[in-house]
Amino acid sequence: MAAPLIYINFPGTAGEALSFYRDVFGGDLSLHSYEDFGRTDGPPSAVAHGVLDGVVALAGSDAATGEQPVRVEGLTLSLLGTAEPAVLHQWFDKLCVGGTAVDPLVQRPWEGSDGQVTDRYGLRWLIGYESKA
Repeated sequence: MAAPLIYINFPGTAGEALSFYRDVFGGDLSLHSYEDFGRTDGPPSAVAHGVLDGVVALAGSDAATGEQPVRVEGLTLSLLGTAEPAVLHQWFDKLCVGGTAVDPLVQRPWEGSDGQVTDRYGLRWLIGYESKA
């Protein structure tokens, strides 16, 4: 792995959230339950470990008993230049479904385009690209 992998403790929504991100970004998703891992610190059907492997990689689980779920403040996940502009616009639009466009994905004065969205699970994304000359 060449970069940090974002690992999120969800409040009982890990399967739903990671499936949503697979639908947005594509990739392969694997989900394992607490029961699969023989864990007893959460509901048997809860996600003990899930990984989305693709252009955008994320991992997560349902927070175990006594663990705090994710609460994001002061953090933005940046996808600047990670795909072609048309794909980035699709990702932005999909992340906006059930979420909030903080700043629209539009052309900026510096010959680039960017925008920010907080998705339905509370993660904030910065998406953009430089204009091609």
